[in-house]
Amino acid sequence: MNGEPDFLQNLRAEFSSFRMWFDRAIVLGYAVLAGLFVVGFTLAAEWAFGLFERLYHAQPWAVLIWTPLATAGIVAVTRRWFPSASGSGIPQVKAALDDELPPAGRSRFVSLRLTLGKIVLGTASFAAGLSVGREGPSVQVAAGVMQHARRWLSPRTTIDARALLVAGGAAGIAAAFNAPLAGVVFAIEELAGRLEARASGVVIAAIVLAGLVAVSAFGNLSYFGRIQVPRLGWDIAGPGLGVALACGVAGGVFSRLMIASLTNAPQRLTRLRARAPVRFAASCGLLVAAMGLASGGATFGAGSEAVKLMLEGHDQLTPVYTLLKFIATWITAWSGVPGGIFAPSLSIGAGIGDAVASVTSHGLGPALIAMGMAGFLAAVTQAPLTAFIIVMEMVDGHAMVLSLMASAMLASLVSRMISRPLYEALAEHMVAAVVRPQPVPPPVEPVATEPPTEADAEPPAAGAAPASASASEPTPEPPPPAGPQSAPER
Repeated sequence: MNGEPDFLQNLRAEFSSFRMWFDRAIVLGYAVLAGLFVVGFTLAAEWAFGLFERLYHAQPWAVLIWTPLATAGIVAVTRRWFPSASGSGIPQVKAALDDELPPAGRSRFVSLRLTLGKIVLGTASFAAGLSVGREGPSVQVAAGVMQHARRWLSPRTTIDARALLVAGGAAGIAAAFNAPLAGVVFAIEELAGRLEARASGVVIAAIVLAGLVAVSAFGNLSYFGRIQVPRLGWDIAGPGLGVALACGVAGGVFSRLMIASLTNAPQRLTRLRARAPVRFAASCGLLVAAMGLASGGATFGAGSEAVKLMLEGHDQLTPVYTLLKFIATWITAWSGVPGGIFAPSLSIGAGIGDAVASVTSHGLGPALIAMGMAGFLAAVTQAPLTAFIIVMEMVDGHAMVLSLMASAMLASLVSRMISRPLYEALAEHMVAAVVRPQPVPPPVEPVATEPPTEADAEPPAAGAAPASASASEPTPEPPPPAGPQSAPER
């Protein structure tokens, strides 16, 4: 039986190594820095989208020129200098955590250089008016900052690179959503699979410090405010079930489209994207701009303002607008720009919940909208715990814990019948491209031929030797009879 811990002995052990405390101070300093990077990215993204909105309200038709040109420029820069900054950022962090990837390959997906590129190019995506979010990119941003701390730690430190990556990704979610509990669950459910005891302290400390930085900048407020939820009874069972099932099907289809588009599936448009990626991106930007004009600007950006208005009962996304937002988010991701899908997914889920509320009970509108947000996000990511906790913290919906949990779980179950997990599939594709690259066939050298002679112009007589045989060469001996040993010689 183990004895009780010796307090004085443990206290001396804790303070016996100056280097150990110095390593901890470095990690805590980088956690604060990660929070500052996420806050800076948030402010830059909001400023950039504000510029786009001013352009849209001043000259609406100008977006048909600006958005395609900006999208093409973003993709050209991304492919040339920051190829791993494309897309959400969560698959890159999962790829860097993959055991099959060699340690030297982590910098290919997560680094301080990629963090800076992600911030600049992600901000440009908001300035272009594309349907993107900043929460997924914040995971890669914060993980890149935390990963940089490894070079300053002592060689014998117990803080490994994996713990730093998980801590950075969790801190990114916590700071982006102002949801520290969601950061912890995201680290366990989506990144690490399980949280080791020696890494839990680093993760919690990073989440707390990055969250404090975000709270200092934006205040201790819920992302979407506090929704007014009536007393819930059995009257929400039917509409809630409809919301969960609709979100599960829609989220599964969305995830399957994303996987097919971003893993080079053998399709005609995917081959076109591979041959001319910049022109393909410009075409995607034109489609997004056209859908934005058709929806009155509702499909531009992350869609957070539309969700806030719906929760307050001042506005709504009609089913047509929700469908356009669905397509705009998929096309934006397919174009290859750096940008996430968390916030657009919440917007789509809110539209589904609002559509169900409009045909059932208007009094349950805020509750069904919140359930739609949790359900669609859970269906897309297939991370139901993270999804319902994010929504619960964003709307201060502690009174809806069971409803949000049930919607997220059911929608995720339906999505798993339609599609593989999105982030896991994309991460596996990225790792395979590094560990098992497709072999390039060697070039075939042309065979030198003799100029034709007069003899070659005449048709050969029956039984004559082949024209390639020279007249001066002896006639080859007949081949040996077929047998078990003659196959390689033939």
